[in-house]
Amino acid sequence: MFDSIEFANPQLFWLFLLLPLAILWYVFTKRKEMASLKMSTVKGFSTSSWLPKMKPLLFALRLLALSAIITALARPQTKDVSTRTKTTKGIDIVMAIDVSSSMLARDLKPNRLAALKEVAADFIKERPTDRIGLVAYAGESYTKTPITSDKSIVLSALRDITYGQLEDGTAIGMGLATSVNRLKESKAISKIIILLTDGVNNSGFIEPQTAADLAIEYGIKTYTIGLGTNGNALTPISYKRDGTFQYGMRQVEIDEKLLKNIAELTGGQYFRATDNDKLEEIYEEINKLEKTEIEEFKYTRFDEKFRPLIFLALGLLVLEWLLRTLIFKSFI
Repeated sequence: MFDSIEFANPQLFWLFLLLPLAILWYVFTKRKEMASLKMSTVKGFSTSSWLPKMKPLLFALRLLALSAIITALARPQTKDVSTRTKTTKGIDIVMAIDVSSSMLARDLKPNRLAALKEVAADFIKERPTDRIGLVAYAGESYTKTPITSDKSIVLSALRDITYGQLEDGTAIGMGLATSVNRLKESKAISKIIILLTDGVNNSGFIEPQTAADLAIEYGIKTYTIGLGTNGNALTPISYKRDGTFQYGMRQVEIDEKLLKNIAELTGGQYFRATDNDKLEEIYEEINKLEKTEIEEFKYTRFDEKFRPLIFLALGLLVLEWLLRTLIFKSFI
């Protein structure tokens, strides 16, 4: 109950040092308050009255009243703080994900696609105020989910992305163009595409340069990520009789020149992810570069608690006055 009470003027508690001084003053002046009479004997006088013994009660009431006044002056109060946030700069983001067979390469653990989905999920969770959409592409492209503020939908769609949903190949231009199409009508102040691939453009009927020009026209910034280790990687090269992949070592080929050009033209950056840790660092870096501006308003309401103490002090003083006037009047 009392844990939530704060004091606006706690320095006034130093006034409690006056109480010991008042007690000392009372002790030293007590003898002077009543006249003394020396008698050889008190035989015949009744000394059973309890009123003289209760006289210190009057002083105790004054001390309690003074304590209540000091506490009231310190202004006990409770504080209720409420906050309201306002997003002043919204960001719409489309994540374009390569789902070609080479994304099953095992140079990232357990493979490129699984590693990407794990890191991308963390990235989505850290963008609570932004709208995010997903585009998947291989030999062609499609919108997995349009831009939405419902992160549960985006995360569910991300989990559902697997190899085999599209014709194999790497249509970078198609993936980028589909992403631009998702963002071109957006009214957000900032529009972002994060395009990830592990190969070279070898499919699709839209050239990457054409898609980049569209991104420039609609003011869409593109971050590009080349995924794959330097050198050779254990990659699917053929099918076994049971329909599973036959893996073999293959040279990692990423058109870094193209990806750098797309990023530079649209105002973004190019990154190279050679392992799981590097991929995670890249998304963390993009998360820092594209921060949503949030304005926080804080409201504080104080509820003053000194009034009951004032009434208590007045009540104690009135009680002391009544006792002094009506009950202790005969000997004070």
